[in-house]
Amino acid sequence: MTTTDELIAAAHPKLGALGGAFYFDPKTLAAGKERGLDGFRFYFLGRGGVMGDVEPAVVVSAFGYFNPGLVDKMWTTARQKVAPAEAAALYRECCRQYGRDRLGGIADLDVFCGAAEAIIAATDPAGLTLYAAAAAAPLADDLPARAMQLISVLRELRGSAHLVAVRAVGLNAELAQYLRRPNDYTSFGWGDTPPAVTDDDRARLERAEALTDDLVRPAFSVVDAATGDTVVRVLTAVEQAS
Repeated sequence: MTTTDELIAAAHPKLGALGGAFYFDPKTLAAGKERGLDGFRFYFLGRGGVMGDVEPAVVVSAFGYFNPGLVDKMWTTARQKVAPAEAAALYRECCRQYGRDRLGGIADLDVFCGAAEAIIAATDPAGLTLYAAAAAAPLADDLPARAMQLISVLRELRGSAHLVAVRAVGLNAELAQYLRRPNDYTSFGWGDTPPAVTDDDRARLERAEALTDDLVRPAFSVVDAATGDTVVRVLTAVEQAS
């Protein structure tokens, strides 16, 4: 039987990978291209557009790990072509379609969706701006699309909470990005020369991970052990179908 901490430990890496699986899927890229947006611009505008037509600094704050100059360029040039709310709705539909294409044969999607919605209902959204905006969007009616959308929202929950934790332990965006994803350092706009990293920095990141668990634990605790088992089983099946 899955305890709350076991559920968090098992689910969060799966949610992290699966929640963004549609971002650069060929169908998503094609949908963006139809509106004049390349994949990277559609990513910024589609993911961030749930917050509305905000200034680039707001997106920098919500996304966290990107170089502010890159965010400014991508967001500004993208919203010149498509309104952020419109891009967000289109991106959300791409997420749903990804689920329709892959999740239809997975058992217990209804149980998973019920658990995910209970976690979201139990979450205190204070300080979790991008998550709160994503969670406020209407959910799809059909189970495969709804499950995929909820996976994406739960990804934003973990990501937003982790960003709060990263700042709480004293890491800045650039260093946190390099420590978490060194291979993406350049593509996130930080250049070719990595920052110096100390053992203290690595320890801070470990503390941030533990603090992130602390932040999401109250919400995940509403899922009972048997349902937690089902949640992990469904996420594993989604991995295999993706």
